[in-house]
Amino acid sequence: MKQSFQPILFFSLLATSCLAADSKPKGEPQFPADVRVERSVAFLPEGRKEKADLYFPLTMAKEAKLPAVVLIHGGGWVSGRRDAEREINIGTTLARNGYIAMSIDYLLSDKKQAVWPTNLWDCKTAVRWLRKNGARFNVDPERIGVIGGSAGGHLAAMVALTTPADGLDPAAPYGDVSCAVKCCVDLYGIADIGTYHDVTMLGKTFAEAPELYRRASPVTYVRSNSVPFLLLHGTADQTVNLEQSKLLARKLEEFGVSPNLVIVTNAPHTFHLTSTPQDLRPVVLAFLTAHLASHR
Repeated sequence: MKQSFQPILFFSLLATSCLAADSKPKGEPQFPADVRVERSVAFLPEGRKEKADLYFPLTMAKEAKLPAVVLIHGGGWVSGRRDAEREINIGTTLARNGYIAMSIDYLLSDKKQAVWPTNLWDCKTAVRWLRKNGARFNVDPERIGVIGGSAGGHLAAMVALTTPADGLDPAAPYGDVSCAVKCCVDLYGIADIGTYHDVTMLGKTFAEAPELYRRASPVTYVRSNSVPFLLLHGTADQTVNLEQSKLLARKLEEFGVSPNLVIVTNAPHTFHLTSTPQDLRPVVLAFLTAHLASHR
């Protein structure tokens, strides 16, 4: 049965700091002993401070070629870390189930300067880096997906939906390597940034630059050949309205792309795969298996 959608509700941004409610690690992050984590890997051009953490299954066959997922943190585009609680939870879950996860930092706004589209370019460069360096990390370059929460969900959706023709791919590094992914898991991300009329990372208000907001919105880029999406959103989200995920799901459905919308009862804005009464690991892993388990 198709998901029934209510009319989209438009609302204003409460405050950038509200979107930055995604948790940061307290003290040194703790990684489980049953996965292998390679910390602070450089994937951006020399001089950039942003790094990545790579999660691997504890044991891998020497000749294994495993699917990989780029993991993008949240924080309202102004804060957040690659090793926050949610990112460790997701990265660990993926590694335990035969995936390589690449949890990344990206350029954050300091509330004074625009960082768009550099933050998106950083995420696309992570995909390129995985594809370029896949052989030495046992990554299958043909099986790469993306996942993110909140601001990371927005960026993950932009990575998944935009193509070179949209003019949002970085020129370098690895300009000859594809940024494309096979699928996207979007946890409570914003689908239409125009709904929020003052987004710091864009550097202008909606009134000043409506076209900029349109070009920064995932719903703008949905096509009939868009990759599969899994959308996860809580009914108690007070930061990004559930209607945002419903909007993207409806747009995907209009173009014949299965929306795979999972509404999590009573879940607030920030949750990970095991922090709600509904264990979301089987849902996410089933989706990734369907789209990354073999060459497509």
